[in-house]
Amino acid sequence: MIVGIDHIEIIVRDVKKHVEFYQNMGFELLTWTEHHGGSAELQLPGENQPIIEIHELLAEENPGVNHISFKVRDIEATHADLVSKGIGFYKDVHASPSTGRKNALFRDPDGWRLQLSDEKRVDYKTIDQK
Repeated sequence: MIVGIDHIEIIVRDVKKHVEFYQNMGFELLTWTEHHGGSAELQLPGENQPIIEIHELLAEENPGVNHISFKVRDIEATHADLVSKGIGFYKDVHASPSTGRKNALFRDPDGWRLQLSDEKRVDYKTIDQK
């Protein structure tokens, strides 16, 4: 079951400038990650606020919204439910070590990128070392 907007990913030309911009608007910097060659996650204070994930423009991309991610409590069950309703995924449930989450990728009828993101974060680096 989808329980909210998890994050909105925005592609920008200068991540540091955008981080400063969003911080000036009251967003808190949550983390810098290696995702997409370096990205930042920011969030407004308060409960249940979506995350703005910002990453630098790569050669094959355009600036703007890259995708909207929906927060789920049980990604496998939600994925299976949506597949049973005819929603196709171009990348099924998979771990993303750089973010510590499981994701599944799909598109809306017009081709916009959408994503399911498990609300639980796991340190995959620790798991891989065991």
